[in-house]
Amino acid sequence: MRAKLILGTAIFMGLITTFLFYNYMGDYNAATVLSENTVKVVTAKRVIKQNEKITADMLTIENVPEASVHPDSVKSIESIENHYATTKMAEGEVFLTHNARTTTEESLRISRKVKEQFRAVSVGVNFVQSVSNLVEPEDYVDVFASIKKGDQIETKLVLQNVRVLAIGRKMVEPVEGEPYVEYSSATLELFQDDVLKLVNAEENGNIHLAVRSKLKKTK
Repeated sequence: MRAKLILGTAIFMGLITTFLFYNYMGDYNAATVLSENTVKVVTAKRVIKQNEKITADMLTIENVPEASVHPDSVKSIESIENHYATTKMAEGEVFLTHNARTTTEESLRISRKVKEQFRAVSVGVNFVQSVSNLVEPEDYVDVFASIKKGDQIETKLVLQNVRVLAIGRKMVEPVEGEPYVEYSSATLELFQDDVLKLVNAEENGNIHLAVRSKLKKTK
């Protein structure tokens, strides 16, 4: 009788041990698989509006199961930083490559280059007035106007430190090896009141652009 009790107890304990062992191994294997088969993807840390410029602080990296990752998922923050959202992104939503557009692509629309409270206005320029066609988008210029008054020509500074948005239809900075293209107009970014000054100067005389240096002053 005692032997049967001991045998029954041993069998029971064996079953309990086996159950606990398999339960533990199941959890262990699941955790191992989860840790080994995940992929880092870029998600929105907050709501990002359509056409909003994307900065690093708007993004975060999340680990998601590899099986559920879309092949076009963005894997690094750097690859879309300073791009523009092509659609509204919800908080936690995974970025796909088509959800962000480069600065160059976005710049093809002049309205998206103009900063708030500014206006874009174009003026006609010839080879000399445009510094031998050397003015480029994103340069900063001073604008001078020569106006005839009687027998005299008066030249004065009209505007200072003005951003050039475009030359002709070109709206992006030049890249190495890009062919030279002549142009006959420059589009400037101005406050509304300054637009009146520029238009008045062009209508009543000739304007010239003077390029400002981009080099930073050293102490």
